[in-house]
Amino acid sequence: MRAPSRRAGIAVTACILALPLAACGADDGGSGLSGSLPGAGASSQEVAMTAWLAGMNDAHPGVLVSYDPVGSGTGREMFLNSAILFAGSDAAMSEEELEKGRDRCFGGEVVELPLYISPIAVAYNLPGLDAEHLNLTPETLARIFDGDIATWDDPAIAESNPDVELPATEIVPVNRSDDSGTTENFTEYLAEAAGDAWPHEPGETWPISGTQSGTQTSGVVTTMQAAEGTIGYVDAAQVPDDLGTVAVGVGEEFVPFSPEAAAAVVDVSPPAEGATDLQLTIDLARDTSESGTYPIVLISYTIACSRYESEQDVENVKALLGYIASEEGQARTADPSVAGSAPISEDLRAKVTAAIDQITVA
Repeated sequence: MRAPSRRAGIAVTACILALPLAACGADDGGSGLSGSLPGAGASSQEVAMTAWLAGMNDAHPGVLVSYDPVGSGTGREMFLNSAILFAGSDAAMSEEELEKGRDRCFGGEVVELPLYISPIAVAYNLPGLDAEHLNLTPETLARIFDGDIATWDDPAIAESNPDVELPATEIVPVNRSDDSGTTENFTEYLAEAAGDAWPHEPGETWPISGTQSGTQTSGVVTTMQAAEGTIGYVDAAQVPDDLGTVAVGVGEEFVPFSPEAAAAVVDVSPPAEGATDLQLTIDLARDTSESGTYPIVLISYTIACSRYESEQDVENVKALLGYIASEEGQARTADPSVAGSAPISEDLRAKVTAAIDQITVA
């Protein structure tokens, strides 16, 4: 499925800035809520957020809510600078960011809610390859993205794919050129699961220079589609049909991505160090050997404040977060034709609801 254009989110923002409220169809529908609710952040959430905003509009048409998929790092920066009321981020905030958040949140706390759980697909462009998936171990993946394995018929790849006729095509790794939570999640996986085969520190910035790259998820996909032999990492919801995907080595098996396998690895992962009742961050078990788990998972957080300046902002933010966390909201994006994300568990929903209930006026 191809990623939707960013124009939809930008058009909503333009409507907020340029037109009278009534011209944007802002009948409150009896909900009593009104005003604007701007957000921005992780491009991985773009497909899901489009669906959530549509559901929010159905329930509260008087609220003009928008989301610009500018990337996790930029989204967090915009949030901390008070340019937006909520953000999407594929990585938890740092201690420094949480400290800045206290000022931005009028003396309150940053709220981090893990509301979008999705596999990160490792995709490749090898037309005509007779395989449902290519099997790759964590070590082989690390060596490919580090430039140590140069062709698709390398013995390390052939060993895991004995029944596949592999071409001698040059491998061209493609990474994100912008600061990206998807990059941070992927490099965390390589660092934890591949051992010495990945000698770089995890981070939002790709650690190797001189590579092929693209801006945001859509840019990586476009770069990959432009040349045979490419391999890259993208949110699974945005892998087009003309690219193949990898089944990754977990224990003694190879596991392709799926919502069920993504949910399974979250279930075996503990809370992150420093997690609180408002910051529901998770320490993903990247190096698990648990059967049926897919460890290259992105948990994308919806970031908000526990305190806002006005009652209108409080009510609008709570309405949006409540819809995203609801069974209806989670089911909407779990649909494979939408985002194919893994719905949050009932236990996690209860914790999210308790956090949302704490959002109040400063």
